[in-house]
Amino acid sequence: MKNMDEKISGKYRKNIHINDLVEVVQKHHQRTGELTEGLVKRILTKSPEHPHGIKVMLDTGEVGRVKWVIPE
Repeated sequence: MKNMDEKISGKYRKNIHINDLVEVVQKHHQRTGELTEGLVKRILTKSPEHPHGIKVMLDTGEVGRVKWVIPE
């Protein structure tokens, strides 16, 4: 895992692009905050920002809100 200062916030749509490596929280993991890592397949949130993170679909089909974008 990369250093926290290298990660980019997932609250802003402008930070997220198709095929980015991200860490998301899925709906059923909201209480625990468990993160799932994957590549963005689709961006589902239309607004430019969201306080809990932009909702995306990963290439695995899992849906969650982006907490962090991991730069390459």
